[in-house]
Amino acid sequence: MARGRKRKAGRRHPCGKLVPASVGETQREVVATVLEARQRHYGVTARQAKDDRLGTALGRVAFAGKITADQYSAGEMYGEIMARNRAVMGLPMDQPRSVTALLINEGIFGGSAPDHDPDLVEKVRRRAAAAIMMLCTADHDAPGTIGRKPSALVHAVVCHEAEASNWPAADIINLGHGLDALCRLFRIGSDSS
Repeated sequence: MARGRKRKAGRRHPCGKLVPASVGETQREVVATVLEARQRHYGVTARQAKDDRLGTALGRVAFAGKITADQYSAGEMYGEIMARNRAVMGLPMDQPRSVTALLINEGIFGGSAPDHDPDLVEKVRRRAAAAIMMLCTADHDAPGTIGRKPSALVHAVVCHEAEASNWPAADIINLGHGLDALCRLFRIGSDSS
């Protein structure tokens, strides 16, 4: 080793590539890359880039202050319910987030779907149906006829990761109305008791 040069952390793999000393280093590198990308893409500070909400379309709407923390929580619960419903029904994910998920969806990798307990399936289906019904109710009692329906907006942002940052004000109001309906269903917040 040349004098005055510091040795890089890790060890040399037989093929000559440097292997990280620990998995922790690799994870820190990935996190640093994600935070850097958030700063560039969303124009936020290094501290703001650490906010996990920036990782989803719904979270970015909450981060921008266009929906409340309760509405954000209700939207997250709706997303979990809809994802569970798709899973127990044997349907592919709305948005495959990895190559492996895509291969599983296409039946190329992963084998068969697990057998679910009939009681669990029924419980999940009832919760999903209740959420869909609540959003349909929100469509009918929306504050105005301008903009898209609350149910379509909530589903687009939560399940399809539709970017809402440039949506017109009427759509943001209707999105909030749909999320408020979910707050009542899930009993989130002070006005939902």
